[in-house]
Amino acid sequence: MNKIKLSDVTMKQMADGFALSFKEKIELAKLLDKLGVSVIEIEGISNPRIDSLRIKSIASAVVGSTVAVPVSLTKDGPRQVWDALQQAKFPRLQVNAAVSAVQMEYLFHKKPEAMLTAVTETVAACKEFCADVEFLADDATRADRQFLAKVLEAAVSAGATTVTLCDAAGTMLPDEFAKFVADVCRDTDLSSVSVGVRCNNTLSMADACAIAAVGVGATELKAAAFPIDTANVENIAKILSARADTLEAVSSVEMTQVSRIMELVNRICQAGKNKGHVLSASQGDTGIYLTSHDDITAVTKVAEQLGYDLSEDDRVKVYDAFLCIAAKKEQVSSKELDAIVASAAMQVPATYKLDTFVITCGNSISSTAHIKLMKENETLEGVSIGDGPIDAAFVAIENITGCHYELDDFQLQAVTEGREAMGQTVVKLRSGGKVYSGKGISTDIVAAGIHAYLSALNKIVYEEGEA
Repeated sequence: MNKIKLSDVTMKQMADGFALSFKEKIELAKLLDKLGVSVIEIEGISNPRIDSLRIKSIASAVVGSTVAVPVSLTKDGPRQVWDALQQAKFPRLQVNAAVSAVQMEYLFHKKPEAMLTAVTETVAACKEFCADVEFLADDATRADRQFLAKVLEAAVSAGATTVTLCDAAGTMLPDEFAKFVADVCRDTDLSSVSVGVRCNNTLSMADACAIAAVGVGATELKAAAFPIDTANVENIAKILSARADTLEAVSSVEMTQVSRIMELVNRICQAGKNKGHVLSASQGDTGIYLTSHDDITAVTKVAEQLGYDLSEDDRVKVYDAFLCIAAKKEQVSSKELDAIVASAAMQVPATYKLDTFVITCGNSISSTAHIKLMKENETLEGVSIGDGPIDAAFVAIENITGCHYELDDFQLQAVTEGREAMGQTVVKLRSGGKVYSGKGISTDIVAAGIHAYLSALNKIVYEEGEA
């Protein structure tokens, strides 16, 4: 009985059109891990400070599944990703390259020989850091067969442990795709590696094509718990479970958990999709909310869309701060407005002040936080274990205050450049249906997050009188 790995691509496919919060991405990863998928694929690094924290936090939260992250197609690309991913219990680096002539030219601006060299060097560089390396041959079904065989062999020789054949067009019927996979395995020596497939759902046959590939030797299937244009994790798992004897294959998915977890995943993803649509409708094609020509009514309306219920006094303060920013630049984005609200609205005396904090984390231990806060003249301490350093710090603060508030959003962005760049965080807490935000700035990501959390917390305490 062959063990089929289901590799979930939900988060990777949601880069556009979705607005998942930091917390929602971690929760989604935990649900997929609990479901029992073999691999959880997440987005790579585009903004080093923000994306590195996201990868580290997800890597720490996942305990049973492999966490796979793509690297840029360069020799230096793997190091940056590995620095963030190495805390994962089961890490995987992915090298994705177009192998059809059209996409090599259009997406990567490379000729076949240059692509072959880039793949070889990048896979070899990944292997220096990580034992589990996957090479994904994008648009493989439209590639020249001789070149496809050559690039697959080069990837395997360089150290790839999994090679994945992708049908980007998604126009093959199940029998045609099965024959394609069988022919590639016959023409190329892939006996030492796992063979994976990913099929686009153009003809609504991605599930059938993936199952057909199992019959000719594929051992890893890419699918999504919230499918957009790919195979469906729930459908694939049910087919493998129901026809295990015929297919001589099983998956690691917990079938007793499927319906419940799929419902939770769908709820998170649908909410993220709806938020993404709201932002797109507000931003239009430019991706920007506001300009210096917008009045206080327009600014207040956008703030309400972000979840804020501003008082009359705070509306004036936010608008004044907005005008100062808008005078210096043509457009103000939603994230910038978040930061403006966090810094300008409802400034209150600090009930809780940070005294000291100690964070311990690593790839073989759970993240722990020891926080000391000052309340009036009293020192309060809290210690907690969490899914990553940020989560551990926030839970430690909750232990100190004895109050738990929903983390509505966590944003991080660099405000200066260089190795000692300042990081700005915005934390949004929800209490009683109302959103409170706080801002923190520091060269230390965790410190910035703690300051932002305390800023939002102090606003809740002041307004609700929970001192």
